[in-house]
Amino acid sequence: MSKKQLNNTDPHDPTAENRKQDHISLAFESQTPITLLDQRFYYEPMLSGHPDNMDIGLDFLGKYLSLPLWISSMTGGTEKASLINQNLARVCGEYKLGMGLGSCRSLLNSDDHLADFNVRKLVGEQPLYVNLGIAQIEALVESKQEIKINELIKKLEADGLIIHVNPMQEWLQPEGDRYYQSPLHTIKKLKDAYSGKLIVKEVGHGFGPESIKSLLDLELDAIDFAASGGTNFSKIELSRADAYQSEMYDPLTLIGHSAEQMVEMYNNIYLSNYKTQVIISGGIKTFLDGYYLINKCKGVAIYGQASGFLKHAMGDYETLQKHIESQKEGLKVASTFLRIRD
Repeated sequence: MSKKQLNNTDPHDPTAENRKQDHISLAFESQTPITLLDQRFYYEPMLSGHPDNMDIGLDFLGKYLSLPLWISSMTGGTEKASLINQNLARVCGEYKLGMGLGSCRSLLNSDDHLADFNVRKLVGEQPLYVNLGIAQIEALVESKQEIKINELIKKLEADGLIIHVNPMQEWLQPEGDRYYQSPLHTIKKLKDAYSGKLIVKEVGHGFGPESIKSLLDLELDAIDFAASGGTNFSKIELSRADAYQSEMYDPLTLIGHSAEQMVEMYNNIYLSNYKTQVIISGGIKTFLDGYYLINKCKGVAIYGQASGFLKHAMGDYETLQKHIESQKEGLKVASTFLRIRD
């Protein structure tokens, strides 16, 4: 019998005896130290009943998302990528989320891995964005081959382009690319030849205040923070290097900004006329992290996760569904009973 089926005025409660027994046996194991209380919120239990058919969606990148949640760019071109991307795309379509594909570099000159990324039918009408690195963008711009970007977007029936800016990762990667113009210069030149929707993201270090300001001045459709605190691709690449380089350059893997720090930077820069929307990602472990940060942010914001989805997308689809459902219900509870502390 579900909670909704129980009549609160009915004295007959068939679960009461077992429940009370559980309360007694678990009471001493369930003490909460004061030091562990989440200080980000005021808990306000007096103001609402339990959430039911609550709409917590919003318009983002010109489309409706039923949750303020973005499936961040992850993978492509590997044996497991097809299953992972299909599961992610399917859940994106079912729950009306937005999705960034993993690096689509391999598709610029070959369709060998097209099946890994060809997920528009599963996504439906939800936002779907291709993803290329700034090194590839620089090469295309300098050789005046920007048309390849438009062809890629058309091929995948995508809504636009994500450019990932990753100088630290490329510098530390044994096979890393080099680019010689500033990303700002390259993106400005791209905008002269590309009129589609455009997102710029980092890959795990985030952006400092001058970089955030420069991105906002570009009037992009969105910025993806990709802050420190999540997967550290620089650390991954350094672990693939020789032992001497790994030890020498390890301090560089600790450079960056947390998502909360970036929200503070963004808020200090924010002007009401900014149209650029925000994906807050990097170290977002739980729905409470996401709820807190998007409500702290002055602009229109959602939160993104990559590894949080990845571990659920590598198996059966029902596991991924359960993950989304838990975030959905958690966000409803948070929206009902929690207020952000100043």
